[in-house]
Amino acid sequence: MKLDEKDRRILELLQKDSTISNADLADAVGMSTSACWRKVRALEEAQIIERYGAIVNPAKAGLSFQAIVHVQLTRHDPEKVEEFIQAVNRRPDVVECFATTGQADYHLRVLCHNLSGFNAFLEGFLFKLKAVESAQTNVVLRDIKKYSNIPV
Repeated sequence: MKLDEKDRRILELLQKDSTISNADLADAVGMSTSACWRKVRALEEAQIIERYGAIVNPAKAGLSFQAIVHVQLTRHDPEKVEEFIQAVNRRPDVVECFATTGQADYHLRVLCHNLSGFNAFLEGFLFKLKAVESAQTNVVLRDIKKYSNIPV
């Protein structure tokens, strides 16, 4: 799907406030409500809009400890890699996981209640995975930029 200017404006507005009514969205974009609804549906069907949701403040929800964990695997055979990926996907405290180039194979963003909760994550989960060779942790001191909109 090729995006036109109205599509881009719709995406910008929905990223700022996904609860905006279709009538207000259509008005802001300069379209009829039915045409706007069709464009939004097309963006959803093309999976350009993947989902809608609320942004929760982790600290206010009791998750004041945040770390970036750089994980190196022992081996890269498909079975071990898939086992690692499935295990990470089951963990709610791992809020993001990226496979990357460089020294580490994976980078995890982990949210916990406190340092002891993070230690339990490491000892009770991560270090028990057979595929994990090592992990290095960077504790996040403060957020500078996060949850930024995708530049469309």
